[in-house]
Amino acid sequence: MFEGRRKRVLIVEDEAMISMLIEDMVLDFGCEIVGPAARLDHALTLALQADIDIGILDINVDGTVVFPVADVLRFRGIPFIFSTGYDFRSLPERFRECPALSKPFSYDNFADTLRATLAGTSDATEIA
Repeated sequence: MFEGRRKRVLIVEDEAMISMLIEDMVLDFGCEIVGPAARLDHALTLALQADIDIGILDINVDGTVVFPVADVLRFRGIPFIFSTGYDFRSLPERFRECPALSKPFSYDNFADTLRATLAGTSDATEIA
């Protein structure tokens, strides 16, 4: 669980069942959900306008790569985690250092990656 202000997590995922699983995990950590967005246009709008602390981004959203959303979050200084069933070597060079989860991922792996990613921010918090 997060301490202090509830973190706002943008979820970009086009598979309804996976989105619900991620949402459940995010809620278990005491966070708020932004979205979820199942289309790139909706994800971009949220990335540009919403109050977000971190993003969880499926790389392939309804047949379109999510990299424009990642670019917006990076520009805003918001950390993000990619989630994908694809090979991470397919990531563009500018994203190779970004945290990524390989689908299917476990609850513990998700928690560890979320904790580590937020630990790198100026507003670091802990997850129980």
